[in-house]
Amino acid sequence: MADLGDFHVSGILYYLLSTKANTSNMFENLSERLSQSLRQVSGKARLSEDNIKDALREVRKALLEADVALPVVKDFIERVRTRALGSEVSQSLSPGQAFLKIVQAELEVTLGESNQGLSISVTPPAIILMAGLQGAGKTTSVAKLARHLKESQKKSVMVVSADVYRPAAIQQLATLAEEVGVDFHPSDSDQKPLAIVEQALAAAKRSVTEVLIVDTAGRLAIDADMMNEISRLHAALKPAETLFVVDAMTGQDAANTAQAFNQQLPLTGVVLTKIDADTRGGAALSVASITGKPIKFLGVGEKTTALEPFHPDRLASRILGMGDIMSLIEEAEQKIDKRKANRLAKKIKRGKGFDLADFRDQLQQMNNMGGVGSMLDKMPGMSGLAQVAEQQAATKQFGQMEAIINSMTPKERRNPDILNGSRKRRITQGSGTQLQDLNRLLKQHKQMQKMMKKMKGGGMANMMRGLGAAGGGLPGGMGGMPGLPPKFK
Repeated sequence: MADLGDFHVSGILYYLLSTKANTSNMFENLSERLSQSLRQVSGKARLSEDNIKDALREVRKALLEADVALPVVKDFIERVRTRALGSEVSQSLSPGQAFLKIVQAELEVTLGESNQGLSISVTPPAIILMAGLQGAGKTTSVAKLARHLKESQKKSVMVVSADVYRPAAIQQLATLAEEVGVDFHPSDSDQKPLAIVEQALAAAKRSVTEVLIVDTAGRLAIDADMMNEISRLHAALKPAETLFVVDAMTGQDAANTAQAFNQQLPLTGVVLTKIDADTRGGAALSVASITGKPIKFLGVGEKTTALEPFHPDRLASRILGMGDIMSLIEEAEQKIDKRKANRLAKKIKRGKGFDLADFRDQLQQMNNMGGVGSMLDKMPGMSGLAQVAEQQAATKQFGQMEAIINSMTPKERRNPDILNGSRKRRITQGSGTQLQDLNRLLKQHKQMQKMMKKMKGGGMANMMRGLGAAGGGLPGGMGGMPGLPPKFK
């Protein structure tokens, strides 16, 4: 990541870790149960059929309680058992660690093995047909995907709604299209869905739009009318991608619904929504295996930025509490304001200090990266420290902190030591906060100032080493932060 995000991301992470919040993460229940099960064997100098059997019994229970489909669980356990009792483990110098690697590798196989992006290298416009049941987050996912294609792949995008049954659907997509800055092809509930998509396709060709995303009608359940309609749309459009959008919180029902849909329509992939609220993980672990179709994206929040390309290896790592540093790095490189980051880096290197205006930038950068929960969920060993925003109203607290800083004069932001009683009263009145809120902010700023001084010249690497040396005291016995790419070790 070079200088791009070292100081900004480091400061943010330090702030998050210093909150010591007790919170839950994506797939919290599954992650916690698997960690307990694997801990029984991870330190063993020798693995036997008996202790492997005990561990696998616990893993099996953890997966079933996470609402993973029974056939998927049986297949997973059998693959792990076969490999664990083979020479791969018995000849290893660290059998416990070898067993853990087998579990991680087989999780990746269950999740789909490799990231599969969109196949849209066709004569424009490449058409993406979005299908799914009502309430799965399909319309929002259309907007998220449009934004992803526009910002990450620099594609020109048009969206259209063929949902003539839900009165607010067309207007909702129009509003979201304006928010993300893509073209919206107007439609009306009096039109036929087939006529709508044919007109949208003609408009996309005229404007030489690269990608056309079609939102289709959802139903409360799969029915003949729904399938006939979407089959006609599919035949008329011949889409490059047909994605099924499904709510992860429905567990293995999500996989079963996707499978039933796939039998009627040639799906090319799945978008799992509401994954940030799914503490079980059953859908993610079942859907690819049951449908034979890859999960292509995860919806990880309500904002239009909350869409992640699906990487099975990274999710497996997160489920096992090992974090996902690579995704965190990629997010930083995409979403951090490079100009501000470089300016702060140069300022710190010159020994100019870290003032409250810089602190405010940190809070804004953190929001750009999805907030507290999204970041902590990707940190190795942070499985007990994610989703602070939902659990402890941290989003409100950060907004409050920003309001406090905005109520200060530029001079006060540069030098908070000049804040006396009357200045503090003016600031709290102007920001609608209490004196203890201001004092807490000043204390946290002091902590970050100290961290920035320690990091001078070493960036994130110094911070990571400091955290690892701080008593191995991070959750999961992180020690030297396993899971970090070599550039941070």
